[in-house]
Amino acid sequence: MPMYSSMIGKIAKAKQYAQEPERMQFSEFAASFRGENDTHTVSFQSGSWNCSCNFFTEHHTCCHTMAAERILGASIPAEQRQGEPLAAHYASSPLSLR
Repeated sequence: MPMYSSMIGKIAKAKQYAQEPERMQFSEFAASFRGENDTHTVSFQSGSWNCSCNFFTEHHTCCHTMAAERILGASIPAEQRQGEPLAAHYASSPLSLR
């Protein structure tokens, strides 16, 4: 397939956007999360987190939703973050999850 100039421009813009993840904000998603004891469904919908684990039912947060937030970082709107610092902070921390 020949590389058209319009496609080259789109590839360049995609690379730029990928360097600026704050441009993308999730409004909803669901994912399977393989925990140590079971696989859980973590979701974000209508500005709220949910997880199928027992801990989330009682506390409205859990290690699965907090991990998802760290992975997604700035892609979750600030007003829906659970108080966890963004993943970028942890990249330079001695307690980094990376």
